[in-house]
Amino acid sequence: MALPARTCGAARPGPRPGVRPPRPPWLLWPLLGPLLWPLLAAAGASAYSFPQQPTVQHWARRLEQEIDGVMRIFGGVQQLQEIYKDNRNLFEVQENEPQKLVEKVAGDIESLLDRKVQALKRLADAAENFQKAHRWQDNIKEEDIVYYDAKADAELDDPESEDVERASKASTLRLDFIEDSNFKNKVNYSYTAVQIPTDIYKGSTIILNELNWTEALENVFTENRRQDPTLLWQVFGSATGVTRYYPATPWRAPKKIDLYDVRRRPWYIQGASSPKDMVIIVDVSGSVSGLTLKLMKTSVCEMLDTLSDDDYVNVASFNEKAQPVSCFTHLVQANVRNKKVFKEAVQGMVAKGTTGYKAGFEYAFDQLQNSNITRANCNKMIMMFTDGGEDRVQDVFEKYNWPNRTVRVFTFSVGQHNYDVTPLQWMACANKGYYFEIPSIGAIRINTQEYLDVLGRPMVLAGKEAKQVQWTNVYEDALGLGLVVTGTLPVFNLTQDGPGEKKNQLILGVMGIDVALNDIKRLTPNYTLGANGYVFAIDLNGYVLLHPNLKPQTTNFREPVTLDFLDAELEDENKEEIRRSMIDGNKGHKQIRTLLKSLDERYIDEVKRNYTWVPIRSTNYSLGLVLPPYSTFYLQANLSDQILQVKYFEFLLPSSFESEGHVFIAPREYCKDLNASDNNTEFLKNFIELMEKVTPDSKQCNNFLLHNLILDTGITQQLVERVWRDQDLNTYSLLAVFAATDGGITRVFPNKAAEDWTENPEPFNASFYRRSLDNRGYVFKPPAQEALLRPLELENDTVGILVSTAVELSLGGRTLRPAVVGVKLDLEAWAEKFKVLASNRTHQDQPQKQCGPNSHCEMDCEVNNEDLLCVLIDDGGFLVLSNQNHQWDQVGRFFSEVDANLMLALYNNSFYTRKESYDYQAACAPQPPGNLGAAPRGIFVPTIADFLNLAWWTSAAAWSLFQQLLYGLIYHSWFQADPAEAEGNPEARESSCVMKQTQYYFGAVNASYNAIIDCGNCSRLFHAQRLTNTNLLFVVAEKPLCSQCEAGRLLQKETHSDGPEQCELVQRPRYRRGPHICFDYNATEDTSDCGRGASFPPSLGVLVSLQLLLLLGLPPRPQPQVHAHASHRP
Repeated sequence: MALPARTCGAARPGPRPGVRPPRPPWLLWPLLGPLLWPLLAAAGASAYSFPQQPTVQHWARRLEQEIDGVMRIFGGVQQLQEIYKDNRNLFEVQENEPQKLVEKVAGDIESLLDRKVQALKRLADAAENFQKAHRWQDNIKEEDIVYYDAKADAELDDPESEDVERASKASTLRLDFIEDSNFKNKVNYSYTAVQIPTDIYKGSTIILNELNWTEALENVFTENRRQDPTLLWQVFGSATGVTRYYPATPWRAPKKIDLYDVRRRPWYIQGASSPKDMVIIVDVSGSVSGLTLKLMKTSVCEMLDTLSDDDYVNVASFNEKAQPVSCFTHLVQANVRNKKVFKEAVQGMVAKGTTGYKAGFEYAFDQLQNSNITRANCNKMIMMFTDGGEDRVQDVFEKYNWPNRTVRVFTFSVGQHNYDVTPLQWMACANKGYYFEIPSIGAIRINTQEYLDVLGRPMVLAGKEAKQVQWTNVYEDALGLGLVVTGTLPVFNLTQDGPGEKKNQLILGVMGIDVALNDIKRLTPNYTLGANGYVFAIDLNGYVLLHPNLKPQTTNFREPVTLDFLDAELEDENKEEIRRSMIDGNKGHKQIRTLLKSLDERYIDEVKRNYTWVPIRSTNYSLGLVLPPYSTFYLQANLSDQILQVKYFEFLLPSSFESEGHVFIAPREYCKDLNASDNNTEFLKNFIELMEKVTPDSKQCNNFLLHNLILDTGITQQLVERVWRDQDLNTYSLLAVFAATDGGITRVFPNKAAEDWTENPEPFNASFYRRSLDNRGYVFKPPAQEALLRPLELENDTVGILVSTAVELSLGGRTLRPAVVGVKLDLEAWAEKFKVLASNRTHQDQPQKQCGPNSHCEMDCEVNNEDLLCVLIDDGGFLVLSNQNHQWDQVGRFFSEVDANLMLALYNNSFYTRKESYDYQAACAPQPPGNLGAAPRGIFVPTIADFLNLAWWTSAAAWSLFQQLLYGLIYHSWFQADPAEAEGNPEARESSCVMKQTQYYFGAVNASYNAIIDCGNCSRLFHAQRLTNTNLLFVVAEKPLCSQCEAGRLLQKETHSDGPEQCELVQRPRYRRGPHICFDYNATEDTSDCGRGASFPPSLGVLVSLQLLLLLGLPPRPQPQVHAHASHRP
């Protein structure tokens, strides 16, 4: 949001964030301050004046000294340093060597993926041999094939399903399943399962033959698992739509229609063809009826869903002229956000004018010939959707595409009409493409994906050269495995059409093997990198495969999870260079200063990080390691003394908590048999019970984690013994003292304070812990706004403010930060103490000074709290303390919500800088449905005049409408379910969306600073000063004197957004590289099979019969729907 430069209640215009403003003459306090303050004071009736700069600086020093004194006494930083040194014989200091670490992890990932590659190759070779040896059967019947239909159980539960009768036949196996935690599912390892799309007839000859020969894959799947028990889903996705996967498990049945088709899955699309440069042109001439245009719009959207991030696309409409449907003027990457722009723009197409094929094709060829943009540079194609026409535009093809025919042309005849389709067939056949017909909604999904078979021809003809494993983007597994990547390998038809004939050009399908992201994460170091160190990996698109910030709140299994590295972190030039180098497959190392968003997303820290990266060989991935300088070294416990182990372990027992403080242990995987629990008390109980059975040196346990945990238990207990136990916390108004360690211990003293402890028991996931490591001095953390009590409840309950600091050790010239210590301040008591420290009293027991009528006094934060506002604000702009009692319940709020014009003044004067970013992984509630009226959505509704017009009854529009209504009566749920609901996706309840995040952090101003907030006829003085060695800003200001002093409010709360303007982003696309292989041409390709169709002009008798059927409401039983593949696969 643009901030007003000067509004009532705003400071005078300030510089851009991060730059100290030039001070206007009236702000030259060293010269004018002594003269201006008395004049301003004299203007009021009171004998008090606004405190001068030296006074505020004095108060700031007192606050600094009080904070430092409390932390020195109770924090125990120095004492804990001494404890570590006294126990030096119990641990070793190990070094993280970034280059060795990242190379080892990359090698381990490569080995993991290579095992999957070998299994893939065995499967693909076996599938090709099985199909080659298979004998095609024309008379095959359903009873001849025995298999487990993964959807059979769901269909039996649906009494309306047409498959209930077939499911009862002997051909469908009934299996027993056992729960398997690796698959997060019930599985059967003795069988495969088969899933067939809803819109494909299971009893067709093609499908039955497919089921027949793929049955032999069962043995290969089983043998693969025997050789590698870590294998997850092994899947064969057939070009006919059949999916056979292992091990068998019931299909995850959706609530309504199952729209899953393996040929539309990201992994299948990537494996079935090389990258594509596609231009879609849509006929929007006046001859396109309302329903036909609707079919075209839906077809284009379905076509876009067949594209992946390796592809590039543009969409244009044409009549006499051609123009892009969106703001994109050239080919753009077919990523999720760009496709969304296209889909929304397509809905706005309007039919008018006359058909001009020439304009459409010339526009498309010009787009494909533009070499000044980033594109796939592989399969070039034009997809034309039209209702028909006579022009063949041969002159255009001669000019742009002949004789080499480097651009394939696919034509789609949409709707029911009487036009001659020969010109459309000719266009496709003359340009190595294919002709399709889409007469109704039911033909869209199949016919918008069949072009992949044509693109697969050069791959099949290339033979072994094209048999290369590709690894996909991250996506959501349809069977509940979570986030996965898939290795894919195309499977080719090796048969020949006859003796001496050319070999078959058909792709049989794609073989895939899943690898769960969690399995890859297990290969990375967990706890030796410290709380702020991590490993990440990206692909050739710059999308993250691994990253601690890869946390999609909701996933759409129809789309890959595409989080760019520069969106996973806060983008800057250094990270752009690192990303480019990784995409190029280089090694590298770079130390940078960068901005880091806190774990709770409330703060921004400027930090120093070391990035090291290497490519993962034999894949398209690159691995990176990020380490803060203080994580170069780490502690490794060496507790060989079992007596000492037992002694320290006893301090984990709840019986010791009353005297030693409460202990929270990080919920880590210490041992294989340790039962996890979200309740830390229960988790500790499980841990203690297990430790009574095994020793810390047991082979089933992680000895590093266990030894470090027990060591830190003993070290933090010594802190209690030396410091905390003999101190009276009430004297300094402290609710608790605490220590947290890298080893996973959080000790809170006294024990009763644990009842109100809300921080994460895993220190590495606690915001205060990670921020303390990155910031020098004392880090204040007020409670989050939603956790605050209301004013009336403050009387009986206490609210605490966390103050923490890192413990830095220097051992033999090696520096590390293995722990964080701190205190929890009593808000109410410290608010009173804050008033005293920012007053003219030296201590709380001293009487308040009164200013006589004839004397001149400066206001202070205690006596004059009705006129003077005094606050402590942290580095994120959140209120920490105030001298106003009514603001105590607002502690933890963003200060703009407390005092908008003062916060705006601080921002305008560069005390704060703003950082805006976008969260592309958020989940939003679905939009409420609009009022659709009584008519089924998406259906053309004829007028009364249409019904009275005999010409209309014989038109294409009438025929198309009746067909749609008939289809709707038979498959009534098509009218009711949207795709998200139909697929049983959580997206029906929540959908992924973009949220705009705004954080504030300290700007360039680091000195004491006075200013006036100019409200026109009334002004407001304020003074702001940073407190040394803390993350606090001390602000003293006059209270607003006039109610009309309104100000533009700074927003910090996360807000829903459409994200950055996509039309601008495509003008400066991020660097990426496509796959290094491309198969889009083979001289031996036979293009004679280019599609044939017959126009089906309806007769008046048929129309009348259909109308009677509709009026009687007796829809006929649906006939078996044969798959669109017309060619046999012998």
